[in-house]
Amino acid sequence: MSLPLMPKATAVWLVDNTGLTFEQVAEFCGLHPLEVQGIADGEVAVGIQGMDPVTSGELTREEIVRCEGDSTARLATAKSNLPQPSKRTKGPRYTPVAKRQDKPDGISWLVRHHPELKDSQIARLIGTTKTTIQAVRERTHWNSPNIRPRDPVLLGLCSQIDLNAAVEKARRAAEKAGITLPKPEVEHEQAPAREPSDNPFSLENFGLPKSNH
Repeated sequence: MSLPLMPKATAVWLVDNTGLTFEQVAEFCGLHPLEVQGIADGEVAVGIQGMDPVTSGELTREEIVRCEGDSTARLATAKSNLPQPSKRTKGPRYTPVAKRQDKPDGISWLVRHHPELKDSQIARLIGTTKTTIQAVRERTHWNSPNIRPRDPVLLGLCSQIDLNAAVEKARRAAEKAGITLPKPEVEHEQAPAREPSDNPFSLENFGLPKSNH
């Protein structure tokens, strides 16, 4: 059961204006019976002006009368005729304006390191559109020359928990469908540095090619 908007103020009014028991008032307002008793004794909620739940539409006069006649009954909240706020549909997550310029870098990183992710998953993680993802993937994005793959978690575009969950879900779906996932792209490794020669006068120690003679 939902609680009244102002529980203590409502309890004050019910104690002062009805014959309801402390237990009935306590349960309706989400308070402890001893706290309601303290309100009746003037020890709790001192200075709080009572709020009429009938006027606010949270309780009906008939419901109060019903419970006054039966101490075991419990008050039921009145049904509101006001329209309920619509729930926000699931869509791309909001990204602060300061971080939106980093989205292409995050997309590029995901495309390179997690090819198992679908565009719809990337869109939810980054808070972008499939059109932008496709442009980054095909290198047709207007800022392609300046895009460099960067971890979206480090950029603050998504959390590591959300990323791990999306990757695990994509891998399970691929395994279930019998799809062989492509290997993630890796950065080219640099050639190992040459060991310096024991000869202090060797040309290799000065960065010059070794003579064949």
